[in-house]
Formats: sequence, structure tokens, C-alpha cells
Amino acid sequence: MANNYVLIIDDDEAVRKSIGLFLKMNGFKPILSPNPTEGIPLLSEFDFSCVLLDMNFKVETTGEEGLDTLKKIKQHQPDLPVVLFTGWGSMQLAIEGMKLGASDFLNKPWENDHLLKCITDAIAVEKNKFKTKLPEKSPTRKKLEQQFDISHVIGQDPKLLQVLETVGRVAKTNAPILIMGESGTGKELIAEAVHKNSPRKDNEFVKVNLGGISQSLFESEMFGHKKGSFTGAYTDREGRFAVADKGSIFLDEMGELDLSSQVKLLRVLQERKFEPLGSSKTQTADFRVVSATNKTLPDLVKEGKFREDLFFRINLITVVLPPLRERKGDIPLLANHFLEKLEQSYGITGKSFAPETLKWLQKQPLKGNIRELKNWVESSVLMSMNDILQVSDFENNPTNINAFQNDEIKEEIIPNGMTLEEMEIIMIKNSLNDNRFKIAPSAKQLGISRNALYRKIEKYGITDAQD
Repeated sequence: MANNYVLIIDDDEAVRKSIGLFLKMNGFKPILSPNPTEGIPLLSEFDFSCVLLDMNFKVETTGEEGLDTLKKIKQHQPDLPVVLFTGWGSMQLAIEGMKLGASDFLNKPWENDHLLKCITDAIAVEKNKFKTKLPEKSPTRKKLEQQFDISHVIGQDPKLLQVLETVGRVAKTNAPILIMGESGTGKELIAEAVHKNSPRKDNEFVKVNLGGISQSLFESEMFGHKKGSFTGAYTDREGRFAVADKGSIFLDEMGELDLSSQVKLLRVLQERKFEPLGSSKTQTADFRVVSATNKTLPDLVKEGKFREDLFFRINLITVVLPPLRERKGDIPLLANHFLEKLEQSYGITGKSFAPETLKWLQKQPLKGNIRELKNWVESSVLMSMNDILQVSDFENNPTNINAFQNDEIKEEIIPNGMTLEEMEIIMIKNSLNDNRFKIAPSAKQLGISRNALYRKIEKYGITDAQD
């Protein structure tokens, strides 16, 4: 449980301590209060998962005090589960309590196991109310999963499924594949899908970031070297192509490769032969080539920055990955996937996204695509104290790139020479955007009353404001 504080409000000290000890033994953090007067203020001090509320605090046994307290709790925190608890229970009292929002009703004396189940069930039900039901797998996605191993690729947007269908068909061949797409769109995952669905799947899948290899080290990295072939070569080293023998090699950032290295790479791809540095003996290797780039290679060819013969050698089959902004329906699936991975890696449990949070994420630019979404989700989950992640958890996250971008935009759109009225319009629009067009927080941010803000919105003809 990410949050396990339970508030126990009961005027019987023995009951409070007994239940408190039992709940503590079962992983909860009980906070004890003898009456509603002392208990209600505690709601602001602790982030409670549940309240166990006695129904009577005076001589009377009508339960009216408990019902009044229940109303106050629900006014204060409408989503907080409350389990009612009384030694003078009746069906009518239980019905009244449930109508006012109680999660369950228990009679004294109680059974510990039943008490524990009532509390854990009440917490679970409340959490599940906020969980967004993710769409079921589409028929096309199900069909592809029956034919190919694509379990590691998340999403079912038609554009993505078209890519996966192409990958599945060509994976069984040895045809070179070029994967094009913006940074962070998952090109490496597609390359893995090619390898997993090929006859080479039981052999090595070698990943090479060509953008991270300098021209002077290219031959050593790719072809290997013999001991003593250059300063620092203290042992023999096997090159990436030799390691990829009978398997696949993924050449990422192909557009970053310099012309000199392109010539050397072309020969290996044509002949499947190479010589390690310091050796005159030619080696051969049988490998499948999958390349990727976030650049437009045909444009680089026209500019003379990429060899035309190498371009034709690597792109017998070309697939283009859509950016995340073109497959926004997959964002909730990806966000929940990253949350599940966090649970496995860090043991975080009980976290989920509020429905409005996922809708808000779908409206974000996410220029860094899946990589940016992954980083944003992971950091927000780790930093948030909430079980249900709200929009504010993402907005207040220091890793939120958009927050800095928005600040820059605001500075740029208020140039010198503006009239006070023009500046006021901009300030009002910025405040409304910051607060998702909610009137109360926008007015507070601007330092004016709600009525004053309403008048200005009407005066300037600003739309989309919400009460």
C-alpha cells in the first residue's frame, strides 16, 4: 500500500487501542481519536486511506452523531472511504449511512478478519473508481500477436500496426531493413521485433550506436583488432560484425556516420568480409542488417552527405514509425505499461492514473515521443505522494520540459509597446491556460475576485473558461 494511514474515531479507548494494534500488525498506520471534534482536523494533517467511524459518542444510540460526522468527512474529502462502526446497529442506520457515502457498516463486537477485509475492500474499491479502463486489444492487434512475437511493442494505433504487419512479413527473410522515425519513437523496439521473428532469433542481436563511434575508432569497434595493432590494444578484440555472425546487427543513428566510415561499411555489407586491424587475414560473417535513423537520408544523399550506393544497400525494405502525436490513443497504454514496469523495478504498488490525467497527457506535445513520456511518467510516479496520479503531479514535475517552454513563450509574447489592455488579455489567457480554464484558481493567481475575472472574460470575449 502506497498510503496506509487509517483514522479510528471511537470514544471507547479499549476499542481504539485494540483495533489500532491489530491494524498496525497488518501493515497499516493507525491514528486514534476519541471523538469527531478531535478527529476531523486530522484529515488535513494526514493522507488517510480509510476512516473507521463509531456512530455514537453520547448516551443516545440513534447514530445521528456518526451520520453528521460522516457528512462532514465527505464534505472535506468526498473520495475518502469511511467504514461505519457501532454497537447499536440497525438495518435502517446502515442504509442511511450508505446513502451518505459510507463504504461499509460493521457491528460490535467484531471479528478481526472481517474488519480487515472491510477496510482493505473499501480502499481497493475507492482506488478502482479512479482507474481508467483501458481499451481492449483490437482484432488486428490480436491477429498479429497470434502470428508474430510483438509483445514488447505497446500500442494498437493503425499506423503502428501497419508497421508491425510489415515487420512480421519481412522478418523471415534476410532483406536489409531501414527504420525511419523521429527520436524516441521506438526504432530499437522495431529492430528487436525483426530479430525476434526471424530464423536468427536464437543467435546474437548486436546493437551499435553509430553516432557514438568516432571515425578513428570505427574500424576497431566494427571489425575488431589484434593485440598491438595500435597504442592501447593490449589484447585481441572481436568486432561487432563478428559477434553478429548468424544473428542480426542493428545499426542505429545511420545518418550520423561520416563519409569515410560509410565507404568501409559499404564494403562489409556488400561482401560480408572484413579484416580486423593489425591482421591481414580476411574474416567472413553471416548477419542480418537492420538500420535506423531520425534523419531524412534521401535529403542527405542530395546534399552529398550520405553515399547513394550505401543508401540503396540498407533500404531494400523501409518502414516509417509515426511520432507519438499521431498515435495519441496509445498514450494511456504506454503510460500504464511504464507504471507496471516501475512496480516490478521499484516495488511500487497501489498507484494509478486519474482519468483526467491520461486525457491531459494525450494533449501534450511530447516532442521527445515515447522516450519523453517514459521519463515523465517514471519521475512523476516516483516523486508523487498520491496513489492516484493527478495532472498536478506532472505539471509540478521538474523534468516537465513544457513548463520551461511555456515560460519562454510567455516572455516572448509580451513585447515592448503593448497597451495595458493588451497585456491584461495576455495575462488572463496565460492564467486560464495554466489552470486548465478553471475560474477560481485563475482568479486567485491573478489576484482578483471571481466576479472581476468573469467581467473581464466577458469584456474581452475570451472563451472556454469553466466555473
